[in-house]
Amino acid sequence: MFTPAELLEINKLLTPEHKIVILTHYNPDGDAIGSSLGLKHYLKAKGIHAEVIVPNDFPKFLKWMPEAKKVLIADYKRKVASDLIYDADVIFCLDFNAPSRIGILGDWLTNSRAKKILIDHHQQPEKFDFVYSDTVIPATCQMVYHFIEAMNDENLVNNDIAECLYTGIMTDTGGFRFRSTSATTHRIIANLIEHGADPAMITSNTWDTNTVSRLHLLALILGRIEVVKDGKVAVLYLTREELKEYGFQKGDTEGFVNYGLSILGVKMAAFFMEDLYEDFIKISFRSKDDMDVNQFSRKYFNGGGHINAAGGKSYESLQGTIETFKVKIEGEESL
Repeated sequence: MFTPAELLEINKLLTPEHKIVILTHYNPDGDAIGSSLGLKHYLKAKGIHAEVIVPNDFPKFLKWMPEAKKVLIADYKRKVASDLIYDADVIFCLDFNAPSRIGILGDWLTNSRAKKILIDHHQQPEKFDFVYSDTVIPATCQMVYHFIEAMNDENLVNNDIAECLYTGIMTDTGGFRFRSTSATTHRIIANLIEHGADPAMITSNTWDTNTVSRLHLLALILGRIEVVKDGKVAVLYLTREELKEYGFQKGDTEGFVNYGLSILGVKMAAFFMEDLYEDFIKISFRSKDDMDVNQFSRKYFNGGGHINAAGGKSYESLQGTIETFKVKIEGEESL
């Protein structure tokens, strides 16, 4: 958490007169959107306006959250987004730890005169004016709740804040099943429910939203899962042609990698997908126990993240990337 002195400084910055912007990472997920909107609603409860800006669009299954449709998508309104960032007095940076993680917003953030406040749980954060970094906490939404606690503002937590923060914690913990989910996490979830979060409604709005295209794609990859390294690693993939054929929409492949990890005996799963428009391969890694996919991804696939959940990128062909992965994973001694 921020030090008491830092909290005093931050409190002085949070005034209605200051222009405040909240940023999160490229390809925003539930934790990114939930933490950003949760913080926005908290500031609103204090009488402070803030703008949430994301680099690119996010999945439809997250757009039910309060004021999600007011999030500014920089891909669509670059001039408006850049002006807001350059003119800001305070910029909250949520769920990312380096300007390179926010796409086109990175240079604007670096060049902004604003005070930059980081709240994030990814490893190896870069320098910001104020840093709250904790890699043990399972979701940035939980960290936003701790920030509200530290500001002695738990009494301001309302239905909108509760719904947003609950959603981010739920999605980033895989439905509270990842090992980083702690007793503290569950206590916070209980508090959010008491403040208006409806678990059944949130779960239904977020996860019971399958499209026909998503189910077709899921059936395709489930029919060809490959298990390597003596049954310990699952490999899944989708080609650009397949995405086009089944009418891929943003968010359709969310959680696909977890199906590989659910196989009995599998300790790591890797999902490879050709980008729909650019020539690179997007990679998602998940693992169990002590298999550190963060370090593995950083070492071989230009990525990073958490010990048990990370992403990467490759500029080889899809099959070339998969073959490279198989070679590297065979030499991995932690499996």
